[in-house]
Amino acid sequence: MMLDVSLRHRLGAFTLDVQFRAPPGVTVLFGRSGSGKTSIVNAVAGLLMPDEGRIVSDERVLLETAAGVRLKPHRRRLGYIFQEGRLFPHLTVRQNLGYGAWFAPKGAARADLAQVVDLLGLGALLERRPAALSGGEKQRVAIGRALLAAPQLILADEPLAALDEARKAEILPYFERLRDAVSVPILYVSHSASEVARLATTVVALEAGRVIAQGPAAEVLGNPAVLPTGAREAGAVLLARVVAHHADGLSELSAGGIPLLLPRVAAHPGASLRIRIAAHDVILARTRPEGLSALNILSGVIQEIRPGGGPGAIVAIDTAAGRVLSRVTRRSAAALGLAVGQEVHAVVKAVAVATTDIGAA
Repeated sequence: MMLDVSLRHRLGAFTLDVQFRAPPGVTVLFGRSGSGKTSIVNAVAGLLMPDEGRIVSDERVLLETAAGVRLKPHRRRLGYIFQEGRLFPHLTVRQNLGYGAWFAPKGAARADLAQVVDLLGLGALLERRPAALSGGEKQRVAIGRALLAAPQLILADEPLAALDEARKAEILPYFERLRDAVSVPILYVSHSASEVARLATTVVALEAGRVIAQGPAAEVLGNPAVLPTGAREAGAVLLARVVAHHADGLSELSAGGIPLLLPRVAAHPGASLRIRIAAHDVILARTRPEGLSALNILSGVIQEIRPGGGPGAIVAIDTAAGRVLSRVTRRSAAALGLAVGQEVHAVVKAVAVATTDIGAA
């Protein structure tokens, strides 16, 4: 299945003008608040009529303004996960899930209730009402309700924005399961670099209503020219495999054959993980350093140096483990004599990688 979107719509101070494709998996619309993310999702859902546009889901035309085609929202075969669960307060969890199944078209391949309950860990909650659920539990029920409607497309508009950090950490693994379990496109809105790094298979980066980059998550996030939420949020994604857990509380991982040591991760040896390394946590050295407390040194070659608008610059280094970004001052770059094609050593403290930046691959 594939979602194709082409939209043009006047939005206050700017014009939304986007074209992108969302394949199966999680396509994240990534950008600052006000960049047009929610307007895109609402246009796909049929809640916003754009000035011009064409939206096609699995060869079904949902919208084509030039031909006067505009399917009603309830005919678009989609599941919508809002910032709040929006559950029916008078119904139990089981009944809220059943409400989603009631909207599944006759003859459509439906998700099995028992499988959805198991996927989202809802077994102990089925007879509760929403008032007795935490924010994270409500969102898990909302995900299940969307799945049981037999959608051809799932929309998630900043579904973690209303949750505190503890609840976000609770629910992110369920979105990872959802990404890996369903075969339909999931269009996910976020301005959080950590969420994007953990969940996205495809990233569509937005700035002032325009697509500034789109492609695989590692490729877009590793591009120093693509900083839709600012340089402070810059960071690249490494794919790694858990090798072992050590008695001192550290986990040993392997990324492209390069060892990484991190605080204990909640994954068994052999498991594949995504690791986001923030650019501001990476120190560069021209010669391989010795006598450091930092445990991770990734050697590589500088591919790009991109100065920012202030005193900083983003340096992109290709290592055997993958692309790494480092945020340094221009003064430091000049003092080190950094240049494209030069070998450098990227230093990363084990404790610098937050647990929220580690997820299932």
